[in-house]
Amino acid sequence: MSRSLPWWRGERAKSTVLSVLILAVLLGIWHVATLPKVSTVTLTPERIEYLKLMGKDPAAEASGGSGGSSFPTLRQMGEVIAQNLSDPFYDNGPNDKGIGIQLAHSLGRVGLGYLIAAAIAIPLGFLIGMSPLVYRALDPFIQVLKPISPLAWMPLALYTIKDSAISGIFVIFICSIWPMLINTAFGVASVRKEWLNVARTLEVSKWRTAIEVILPAAAPTILTGMRISMGIAWLVIVAAEMLVGGTGIGYFVWNEWNNLSLPNVIFAILTIGVVGMVLDAAFGRLQKAVSYVD
Repeated sequence: MSRSLPWWRGERAKSTVLSVLILAVLLGIWHVATLPKVSTVTLTPERIEYLKLMGKDPAAEASGGSGGSSFPTLRQMGEVIAQNLSDPFYDNGPNDKGIGIQLAHSLGRVGLGYLIAAAIAIPLGFLIGMSPLVYRALDPFIQVLKPISPLAWMPLALYTIKDSAISGIFVIFICSIWPMLINTAFGVASVRKEWLNVARTLEVSKWRTAIEVILPAAAPTILTGMRISMGIAWLVIVAAEMLVGGTGIGYFVWNEWNNLSLPNVIFAILTIGVVGMVLDAAFGRLQKAVSYVD
């Protein structure tokens, strides 16, 4: 009779401990790199002006009282994180909105563009996967359009649409459609011929075969494409919002950089990473839910 290992000896617990150790090492390096250094440096007028612009005290810098690096310390980052999370939905005007509002705008654009792409890519992928004729007809267009950077479409979108928010949604649509389209077509074309032959033998209609045979069999591959598309969409929206401005997490990063607020920039970068991780984990759970073992 086999005995199960205690939870602290399992692989998940070991990987968690290792992740915590790696995080501790990285935070330790950050702390050491931002420790104060004693120096008696004579500051040039240009350096003094730069320190004033960065909100630092030139006298403290010259005497060694400030950090040896202009990079924010862990304490400063903690204060910035607490400040941003204490009231994430404040709105003090066009250029001063909370991180929650900025994220809501970005997620709204990503969600709308992504849903439009899914509504087109999945049915079209089914058609391509089930029809060699349609595949050969559309393949040249797919191969030409797929390698184009999504941001290359932004000037054309701004010229034709003349609305930065809708242009951002269009860019998300154009970058999301290809992984879903290709993976859907591949998944549909890879369904076992034996299953399709059984459906024909039972005289099942094409519509019912597509819904009850092909869709469940191709679902893991389709979800893989959707997962890849979401990752690309979240990457692209940040860059798109830096270009068009207005609102969104990308605009927040660029605006805080213009305000010379490096702690807020780092906070925004960490927020982008955490949101991306949550989105990927959600699609990972969906992918596991539709996967099966032969």
